[in-house]
Order: sequence, then C-alpha cells, then structure tokens
Amino acid sequence: MAVSQPNPDMVQRKKDLRRQLRHLRDGIPAEAREAADQRIARTLCGLGEFATATHVLTYLSFGSEVQTRDIIRSAWRQGKVVALPRCVPHTRLMEWHVITSLDGLVTSSFGVQEPAADENTLVDATQLPDALAVVPALAFDREGYRLGYGGGFYDIFLADFPGTSVGICRDVQMKGSLHQLGVIDAHDLPVDVVVGQGQIWRCVRRV
Repeated sequence: MAVSQPNPDMVQRKKDLRRQLRHLRDGIPAEAREAADQRIARTLCGLGEFATATHVLTYLSFGSEVQTRDIIRSAWRQGKVVALPRCVPHTRLMEWHVITSLDGLVTSSFGVQEPAADENTLVDATQLPDALAVVPALAFDREGYRLGYGGGFYDIFLADFPGTSVGICRDVQMKGSLHQLGVIDAHDLPVDVVVGQGQIWRCVRRV
C-alpha cells in the first residue's frame, strides 16, 4: 500500500498555527500561567477516571507548557504508579518508565527531562486499561483533537493505548474546531477528555 504524502497546504497551516500558539503561550504572564495550571491540576485530579486509575502516564512539563508536577505529586499521594515517557532514538516511539522521584532524570536530545533507559522500570502502556495518560499539545478543541509539536509520538501512542487519555489546556489555547482550521489529518485521534481551567469536555473517539 502506498504511503499517503502530507498535504503541503496543511503542513504550512500547521506550521503557522504552531508558531502563533507558541508565541501566545510564551506571552502569558507567569502568575497567570501558574493560577491557570493550578486550577487545571485540581480539575484533572478531581476526575473519576483519575481516582480509579492505577497508573498515571504523564509528560513532565517544560518551559511554558501546562505544569504537570502537581499532578504527579497528587498521583503519588494517592498511591498511584507514575510513569514518564522516554523517546526511543531514531523512531517516533515512546517508552514509559516508572518513576518514584523527579531526581535522577536525564536531558533528552529535545532538551526535556526524561527517565534513564532502565528495563527494570519499563511498563507496557498498551497493557494498561486502567491507566490515565496526560497528553500535551499546543492546542485542543472540544472534540478532543489536538495540535501537537509535529513529532508524531503521541499520535502513535494514542492508537494503541487502552486507558483514558486526557488533554490539558489553558483556556486561551482551546479552539472551537481544529478540523475547521484545516489542521487535522485522517489518522489523527482525539483524546477521551479535555481539561481546561475548571471546564471538562468529554469526547467520542472516531474509529
């Protein structure tokens, strides 16, 4: 089967929108970001899906991303297993490694902190139906679709993840419809839930 080629117009639209969103996100004052992120963390940790999750798979926030450290600490306090992703070199795959501390992380080629490669801490995310995954993006919409960073890591992850996927997003980064903006491909999958600043959107995966 021939591999479909990316639409050049869509590629450019995504590039332009990513640039706009990064500029918007970086321009939010630190105090406003902190207040928004604390509210997002409280809302997410109040979800029934969070309460019943055995594992929480989450990115570790970097720069002006929505902060995840409060979410991680809340998961630990509730006795949940927390895992962070590690990008597999020369692929678009992520491995998930259990962490019990934010110490001892290593800096990836992308400049983000991630777990060290250790088979003893590795978990198979495709075998965790009771897990909750916190998914990053530059923007989400109310149907759960996301505009990521362009690496494709989370697109591949979501296709095989059997648990509950949750996008977290400040209100200024929420879009009405990313489909209407022309930045969603046929292979893009929505998350199950989007959590904003006190608001929750539950989504229906299209199969």
